[in-house]
Amino acid sequence: MVTHVPAEAHGDERGALLNFVEAQRGAIRRSVLGLTEEQAASRPSASELSLSGLLKHVAETELNWLRMAQQKPNERQRTEETWGDSFRLVDGETVPEVLIFWDGVAKETEEFIRSVPSLDDTFPLPEAPWFPKEGRVSMRWLLLHLVEETGRHAGHADIIRESLDGKGAFDLVAMSSDA
Repeated sequence: MVTHVPAEAHGDERGALLNFVEAQRGAIRRSVLGLTEEQAASRPSASELSLSGLLKHVAETELNWLRMAQQKPNERQRTEETWGDSFRLVDGETVPEVLIFWDGVAKETEEFIRSVPSLDDTFPLPEAPWFPKEGRVSMRWLLLHLVEETGRHAGHADIIRESLDGKGAFDLVAMSSDA
């Protein structure tokens, strides 16, 4: 079972970074393989996180960063009152719907990144106590941050899935290869 993440071509930084983001997305997507909606929504560990909640959170987080980079309003912007809803499915949302939504976000992220003239191009960070005043980051930083953020949650998903049925990341890679 190959888990190596290739660049598209030697020296292709943009393709390599997009492939690393996609590899982390895949790890979270695989975490729900073969589970019911109830299993995906369960919280079998000490954490309050569920697999379906993680799916939704990473999809919405990627959308938020994409909209910042595009300098467009985020149609799913969360408020302090709705922040918790970004970690759980609500109003009849389902895992397949969240996966379709995330697929759309991923496609849009790739199209946007491939369209920017340079990974050195920057965009402003929003005003927040955790960002530098008048801070800016590059498209390269954005991709690295998506690897970091999605990878962190892929680790959470590994623990939750193992707590549910003992299946680890390599078991899920094998399951997805069999499909």
